[in-house]
Amino acid sequence: MKSIVKKLSVIFMSIICLIGVVGCSDNKSKEKKEVIIGFDNTFVPMGFLDENGETVGFDIDLAKETFKRLGLDVKFQNIDWSMKDNELNVGNVDALWNGYSLTEERKQKIAYTDSYLDNKQIIVTLKNSKIKTKSELKGKKIGTQQESASFEAIQKDSTLMNSLDGSSPILYDTFDKAFRDLEIGRTDAIVADEVLARYYMSQKGENKYSILKDNFGEETFVVGFKKDNTVLKDKVNETLKEMKSDGSFDKIYKKWFK
Repeated sequence: MKSIVKKLSVIFMSIICLIGVVGCSDNKSKEKKEVIIGFDNTFVPMGFLDENGETVGFDIDLAKETFKRLGLDVKFQNIDWSMKDNELNVGNVDALWNGYSLTEERKQKIAYTDSYLDNKQIIVTLKNSKIKTKSELKGKKIGTQQESASFEAIQKDSTLMNSLDGSSPILYDTFDKAFRDLEIGRTDAIVADEVLARYYMSQKGENKYSILKDNFGEETFVVGFKKDNTVLKDKVNETLKEMKSDGSFDKIYKKWFK
């Protein structure tokens, strides 16, 4: 009788395992082995497509080295940057790592690493522009990327914001398009991340542009995660610290910032 009961118990547990009521497989096999990074593939030099269509950049190299050390595969997913919060919250991406500026608003929405790079929101004009100060932007057309830290920085200066042509900057889905409109005279200036703007200008010819002494504030870059994803955030944070200590971070930095 005991033998029959034992056999029935084994059969019963096997059925339960098959229908998934009880997780009978090794938990490690269920652990996620791939991390998906959301990025804007035009954000030079942090993450962008090179002339061969390959995903490259400072943040790309940092992420690859970080997840290599963590034993995880990494995939880079180009996203509409204006929808980045939604992409993160619904789980389409696991992290935002692409010159992601930490703002007061973002602090309330995400989990984030320690800052790993300093940045400014600078004002760029063409070389022959008569605009020399921030106050001279009054009544002018300014371009920037929509839902960017640059746009948030402009919004904070409500007096200037309301004085602009149209009482708002002209918004683009990428900074590349904002620069192009500046170059053909559709706008008078753009507000952009310093790391992006200086790299872009170095590639296109720095003698075409001017950077005003005035700016829209200093900030830092972080890696952003879903609010409750503190485990992955902590692992990435510790790995970045390790890379700064052993010189790996500086090696990658020198590759992209001369």
